[in-house]
Amino acid sequence: MTVVALVPAAGRGERLGAGRPKALVPVRGEPLLTHAVRGLLSSGSVDHVVVAAPPAEVEGVADLLRPLGPAVHVVAGGAERTDSVALALDAALGVAPDAGIVLVHDAARAFTPPSVVREVVDAVARGASAVVPVLPVADTVKQVDADGRVVGTPDRSALRAVQTPQGFTVDLLRRAHAAAEGAATDDAGLVERLGEPVATVPGHPHAMKITTPFDLAVAEAVLAGPAAPGREEGR
Repeated sequence: MTVVALVPAAGRGERLGAGRPKALVPVRGEPLLTHAVRGLLSSGSVDHVVVAAPPAEVEGVADLLRPLGPAVHVVAGGAERTDSVALALDAALGVAPDAGIVLVHDAARAFTPPSVVREVVDAVARGASAVVPVLPVADTVKQVDADGRVVGTPDRSALRAVQTPQGFTVDLLRRAHAAAEGAATDDAGLVERLGEPVATVPGHPHAMKITTPFDLAVAEAVLAGPAAPGREEGR
């Protein structure tokens, strides 16, 4: 079964404050996007990767990723993440019309171990229509109202932090995006709106989302080094 990974990478990354699209911010000499795409391909489970780049950066991103091989394709992204995923999905079905499994992966989770990618793909191949990698929530979580007052404390034993790549059957992801109303930060959330079940597999701490300068410093110091725990052959 052909597997295609979509990487929406057209975001501005304003919280990172790097003055460029977040996906193009370098860590140890290579952009986050390069690390992310290489990790997907290193899993051995992904046949094609379609990157939705900032419209003004399509040619530059294509040049950047060309050394990773012909399995990587670059298209112009949209104004919102949901738009970029939809555009990348359309392009993916042109590249691989026989695709059965599609992953959606954040470039900001550039150091997701390839083993997590394989777990997600395997879970969909075994029959799950939608799969997300998750980690238990370590912090106490408070629910607050519009004025910032605490109105409840959810039981964290039932809560999970969701990571990417998220995996889907192609038909389900197409249906979820066709029914989407407004922007969404989570493709599994679109599937949930359809009333479809979403399965989970274990995530990994190294799949953290790089959003702030502190996160970037962690990536530089810990995640991108050749001896970083959890890095695999070929990365």
